[in-house]
Amino acid sequence: MISKHRQTGRQRVAIGNNPERNRLHNRRVVLEIIRVHGPIGRTSIARLTHLTPQAVSNIVDELVTDHLLVETGRLRTGRGQPPIQFAINPDGPMTAGVEIAADHMVTVMLDITGRVRAQTSVPLAEATPDAIAPLLVAELDKARAVIGTNPRILGIGVVMPGPFGIEGMTSVGPTTLPGWHEIDPAHLLGEATGLPVVIENDATAAAIGERFFGVGQKLADFAYIYFGAGLGMGIIHNGQPFRGVFGNAGEIGHAVVVPGGRPCACGQSGCLERYASVYALREKCAERGIEVPDFAGLETWQAEGHPVLREWIAEAAQSLAPIIATLENVLDPETMILGGALPDPVIDAVIAALAPLPVSVASRRDRQVPRVLRGTTGQFTAALGAAAIPLMETITPRLDIAPDPAGAA
Repeated sequence: MISKHRQTGRQRVAIGNNPERNRLHNRRVVLEIIRVHGPIGRTSIARLTHLTPQAVSNIVDELVTDHLLVETGRLRTGRGQPPIQFAINPDGPMTAGVEIAADHMVTVMLDITGRVRAQTSVPLAEATPDAIAPLLVAELDKARAVIGTNPRILGIGVVMPGPFGIEGMTSVGPTTLPGWHEIDPAHLLGEATGLPVVIENDATAAAIGERFFGVGQKLADFAYIYFGAGLGMGIIHNGQPFRGVFGNAGEIGHAVVVPGGRPCACGQSGCLERYASVYALREKCAERGIEVPDFAGLETWQAEGHPVLREWIAEAAQSLAPIIATLENVLDPETMILGGALPDPVIDAVIAALAPLPVSVASRRDRQVPRVLRGTTGQFTAALGAAAIPLMETITPRLDIAPDPAGAA
């Protein structure tokens, strides 16, 4: 049986599948309906999901047993027994997200309503596997202490700089992590924590974070240009992340924008990352004998009009503008979003410096969304997106694949 969908504007909403099959898909559909509409009763859930009342009753009872749902009382209506209302359980299982960068590690923990319950950030003297594995265990313990309970963790999303598995481009240069080339990070970190671990490209995770928590909540198709140490892009299509066959979709940092330009550690010359990244800003500062300040310091630089930052913004925008137009022609997204490890005023300045953007298929008078937006999830968007990945596996129906007809309700 193929998956059913309903149109609501540009976005598609998955509904359940009868007869009583596809248990995992139907659980996700019920959870999503309750997340969006709850507190809500079984009859309303059945109406919205197109599942039978018996299937809804079975699924709801199972989700309550699993502590994913909680009863919130009865809704007083008219005659007869008032229906029991159900909501997502904010004190039930949680998910964790970890961003491993070259110089820091961020850990967040979300409840299944999507609320951040704990967040920690630590600097890294080294980002090798031997250093990261025990530190991750310690940071998870620290997050549990912040929450004050010992919640069941459904899974951990871990984000790392890409690209992944590309000969000559993996674990090279200052924007990637040393010592991970021959390591299976999901296996290593899963053994250390005793939990399911999924590994994601940092830019894709940032796009997921923006989709769940930021300006992307109302967008089904967008591309997110992520300023980490390097530069990457995450793609959201039909509300779902588009990763490519090997998880490297959106690896724009190594697109050549200046033929014969600055040498890049990937072996090419003139890569976009060499002009429009935090590392490129650090390099520009080093040439002048100064250090890039921390996140707050960059915001001060922007307010003061620091000449090195102004120069970098102009150069980054000049390199990004034609790439953005090309991506619009290729992907035809609703918008391009810029965000990541830069203060909002700096990203706003980059966006302003892009004008006038080259003409592309996005140059339409009837646009309802600007061609370029700043993300609203801030510098921890990749870690938020990482935590949202196991959350998606639990609570979000898949719109891009047909449910498995071998499943059970």
